[in-house]
Amino acid sequence: MKQMEFTILGQGYILGCEEGGEAMLKAAAETVDREMSGIRDGGKIKARERIAVLAALNLAYRLAQKSDPAADTPATGTAPAHRDAPPALSDIEVDGLVRQLDAALGADGHLL
Repeated sequence: MKQMEFTILGQGYILGCEEGGEAMLKAAAETVDREMSGIRDGGKIKARERIAVLAALNLAYRLAQKSDPAADTPATGTAPAHRDAPPALSDIEVDGLVRQLDAALGADGHLL
């Protein structure tokens, strides 16, 4: 396993990845940094943990949209009532996101 160092929201992280996965991990870290920086720069939220959770939810929502394009439009062909509302995540998906965030935050502490 290869170790790589990244900076996310001004904090350094050393992350491990499989050989050949370096470019994908780099892109993922850049995406997380960009998402978290955008939330922080919006000026309303300053706590790293809250920024991390919101970034994770935003990214998970986009991922869900890509994996299920039909989720945006009901079978009737009409627009969904709450188009901006993210899809409900299962408890398993939420637990997985929290574990991933805890692993990324490392010494900063656990979210929950």
